[in-house]
Amino acid sequence: MAAPALQQPSYLLANLKADWTNKPLHQRCHELSKIIDDYPAKELHAIFPWLVESVFGSLDGILSGWNLRFLQARSAEYNIAMDFLDPSGAMMKLVYKLQAEEYKYEFPVSYLPGPIKSSIHAGVLPDCPLFHNKIQFPMSGLLLLNPFEYYMFSFASSLIAPKNYPPGQHGSCSDSTYFVLVNTYLKYFLPTEGNVPPSPFSDTRGTVASPAPRSPNVPYVGYGGHSTSLLKRHITHQPSVNADPAAQEIWRSETLLQVFVEMWLHHYSLEMYQKLQSPQVKLALLQYRLSMSSMLCQPPAPPGSGTLHTYQEPFTPSEEHVLVVRLLVKHLHAFSSSLKQESISSSPSAHSHSSPLEELKRVVVQRFVQQKLYVFLQHCFGHWPLDASFRAVLETWLSYVQPWRYTGEKNNMQADGQNRIVPDKWASFVQENLLMYTKLFQGFLNRAMRTDLVNAKNALMVFRVAKVFVQPNLSEMIQKAEQLFLEPEHAILQRQNRVFLTPSHGVSFLSSRQPVRTDSVFKVKSHVYSLEGQDCQYNLMFGPDLRKNVLKLIQIIAQARQTAKRISDHSTEMAANNSFLSWFAVGSSDHNNTFTGGEMDDMGEGVKKTHEFLDKALDYLCQIFRLNAGQLSQLMVNVASVDDEGASKQLPDCIPSENGFVLTDLGRLQIISGLRRFEIEYQGDPELQPIRSYENAFLVRLMFQISSFINARFGDHMEALCSRQDLLGSIGRHYLSSSSKVAEQRRKSPVPRQRRDRPQRARLSLRVLASYRTLLILLLLYMLFALLSFGSSRRICKHTDSNEFQRDRKNYLEQILEETCSPQA
Repeated sequence: MAAPALQQPSYLLANLKADWTNKPLHQRCHELSKIIDDYPAKELHAIFPWLVESVFGSLDGILSGWNLRFLQARSAEYNIAMDFLDPSGAMMKLVYKLQAEEYKYEFPVSYLPGPIKSSIHAGVLPDCPLFHNKIQFPMSGLLLLNPFEYYMFSFASSLIAPKNYPPGQHGSCSDSTYFVLVNTYLKYFLPTEGNVPPSPFSDTRGTVASPAPRSPNVPYVGYGGHSTSLLKRHITHQPSVNADPAAQEIWRSETLLQVFVEMWLHHYSLEMYQKLQSPQVKLALLQYRLSMSSMLCQPPAPPGSGTLHTYQEPFTPSEEHVLVVRLLVKHLHAFSSSLKQESISSSPSAHSHSSPLEELKRVVVQRFVQQKLYVFLQHCFGHWPLDASFRAVLETWLSYVQPWRYTGEKNNMQADGQNRIVPDKWASFVQENLLMYTKLFQGFLNRAMRTDLVNAKNALMVFRVAKVFVQPNLSEMIQKAEQLFLEPEHAILQRQNRVFLTPSHGVSFLSSRQPVRTDSVFKVKSHVYSLEGQDCQYNLMFGPDLRKNVLKLIQIIAQARQTAKRISDHSTEMAANNSFLSWFAVGSSDHNNTFTGGEMDDMGEGVKKTHEFLDKALDYLCQIFRLNAGQLSQLMVNVASVDDEGASKQLPDCIPSENGFVLTDLGRLQIISGLRRFEIEYQGDPELQPIRSYENAFLVRLMFQISSFINARFGDHMEALCSRQDLLGSIGRHYLSSSSKVAEQRRKSPVPRQRRDRPQRARLSLRVLASYRTLLILLLLYMLFALLSFGSSRRICKHTDSNEFQRDRKNYLEQILEETCSPQA
């Protein structure tokens, strides 16, 4: 593919497009690497958008590109793609080469997340600095991005864009090329050790300049958080003449993080987006801050500043999307925890002298991720299906609320979860993320009470949440944060007056003992009000209302344990009945509950896990909410009294109507919990049931034709026989009419009344003769009768032969005597 330097870019692009479908991936990547090394940026400029689309697929999903989300590690093309797209690979080399020349590329606004797109179309500039100086007004519908931004936008959007993948492509998300690339980019541009590697390209003018280098003297403000000065937001991304070279390199880390957050987490409605960024809300927050340091009264909350869950767009993320978000959360915790100890313990005045990367580590979680992740998780908690796939959302939430797991510290990390102590230094994180613990726990509680906890996967999720919140010190930290939020504001003002106006006992005006608590109160209140609005109604996690829901969940767990025990006993009984010896039994087969041996083994294993998970979850919940043994035993007695043997056989709670039974909310909960159930059975003609695995298909059809002929020919005679009141009539009604038995069974099923009252005609059924078990029984009976008949005939033959022998012997002796005694002898 080498070409003279005078070739036009269009000719180079045409050659690449012609060879793209004809050559294997390893050859294409090798030739592209050579082209990127040999050609100048001016000629590579034209092929860059086409190459990005060919790799990641088109934004509309029509072109799938390299199928990175389905390219598994076991594939032969995995290493080739990883080497080409590596942060030090040929593709990123092309990005840096174009970045040095300050080229711009167009990205359609229509492919941005809904809130950002709607905000831009409405003429409102998004608050995220990523979009500053990239949108032209009046609107052209395009963003002007530098090569690095364009590459990252295309890479991030390929996760949420609809793709028309070939059928049959499945694999593990954690082994896909896309998932591994996300992890690689995070480790490279947000390193936990050392600094971000510099750009590999430089010219006589110095290093590759960022589009808007950050001055180290300007703090991180305005992104997802509320700074003390709302005016600084507009200068955060302005170029600085004296910017540190390290600050020029940190822009790639900021860009990568902001692109991932905006493309993957920014999915709530335009109304909520505008409400969060509206001047009224920011003014209310500013007035609240002023009230913390003056005697001014706080004004009433502005109207319309309600909770976040009031406005949410109909967006449903995929399980893969959530798993990638969890990867982002885990790495950001590790990145933030790698902050140097001297930077943590230094005074605020020394923060401006720390490196840009250390400054980013200090604020990355709270300022960049917290707000949008909270709304994203809250949306998933309210809209995700009630099945085991919710585990991805659950683990993402639990990863965020446990930052101490990603510090790299080895102390107390090898012990079991219930013995692991949460260090006291994380109390400030709990206070600044209070809603992540309390509000989302309430959301999970509501889901758990509507979930089938007999399922081992659902029971595992309850166990996981209980295991996290039972960690020592965590519940105390949450309670303390709630007390700080509920502290009256006039008490804070009085405390401030005592500190700043009347020093005593030798305490100076600069003493930080009292302002520390005031600052903690401010952090908690600012966090709650910024996420839920000024008029939010906060529900205490350890308050009476939530405690009632916890007690209700404990009852549901106890009921699920008893249901699992009944299922285990039933599966054991079914396994015994379906053994080889049960073929010799004469009992009737159950057409509606037929399990194979493997299914019953899996069911027994699942029930065993369910017992284990629910037992531990029950113990953990009692520890978290300090339930004593007397309360727990009383709950168990109540459950046992309700779920006795008689109640377990009752119908679910329902209301009779002219069309049958209609379930109530209590009846639905009883069915979900496995407490009661309808006897679901085949409601059609028993002769027309699907052919079972234990029946011979030919004999079923043959017996149906014979019985249909007999019923049509002798139906009137059978009706007359069944109507008789003598012994023959009773026998006929037992074998020729099943009306009474069907009616009795259908009283236990929610069948409409019209079908239940349908009359049943007497008829003969020969389908039982098509069952293999019946055939085996008949064969065994035939063999038994054959053996008995053969033994009887043999004895008869022996008896007959013995009489003939005696008679012949007597005749022979008489003949000899006659010959001996005759005169002629």
